[in-house]
Amino acid sequence: MEHDPARTAKVPAVTLTFWVLKILATTLGETAGDTLSMTLDLGYLAATAIFAAVFAGAVAAQIAAARFRPWIYWATIIATTTVGTTLADFATRSLGIGYAGGSSLLLVLLLASLAIWYRTLGTVSVESVSTPRAEVFYWVTIMFSQTLGTALGDWTADTAGLGYGGAAVVFGGLLALIAAAYFWTRVSRTALFWAAFVLTRPLGAVLGDLLDKPVASGGLAFSRPLASAVLLAAMAVGLVAIPQRPAGRSH
Repeated sequence: MEHDPARTAKVPAVTLTFWVLKILATTLGETAGDTLSMTLDLGYLAATAIFAAVFAGAVAAQIAAARFRPWIYWATIIATTTVGTTLADFATRSLGIGYAGGSSLLLVLLLASLAIWYRTLGTVSVESVSTPRAEVFYWVTIMFSQTLGTALGDWTADTAGLGYGGAAVVFGGLLALIAAAYFWTRVSRTALFWAAFVLTRPLGAVLGDLLDKPVASGGLAFSRPLASAVLLAAMAVGLVAIPQRPAGRSH
């Protein structure tokens, strides 16, 4: 096992602030991803290439940082969710494998990433993300979870016919059940974290679609660039107003 308990994790502690910022980031990922691929008409492949380059640079900066840096961390999260949006759209729409096929494939990749990570380092806990190798596993896993969440959100809203509001209620309800399990059961905290982490992405995906899709399609028809700017500003205010501590540190 590579984790050294003396080293401070380079990811934030899992608090209410973390989850609020995560949902804002995933919603931003949907609106920003759609801005490049649809509003600016770059297409899914070109937008994915752009966001993938941003993602690679953000991960490199995150790994190079000597300690937890909230701005770098959340910039990397936003990068994963934007590239996840366009990559899932490319796979499910341009490649024609559909939402169900894309979700199934990405779920397998996500579980494989977690399994390999656990087999290699002996833990997938966020408190262990303090070394470059653990960080690589962490960000690859997050990348798969963000992409899976996009496909799952689209499948629930579109194919399952729940609409964006109905899908948001479903994923919000599932997250509430996970919160209840956290407070009132002894289910593995690590398992609950990754379950919640995955589910916040489809919640953000359907919330983003609810904001920017046409009224005729069940959305509110807000401007994608404007919605993205407002969500980004909200995240910035949160980061300035509420200090964050690294995972594993109690004070």
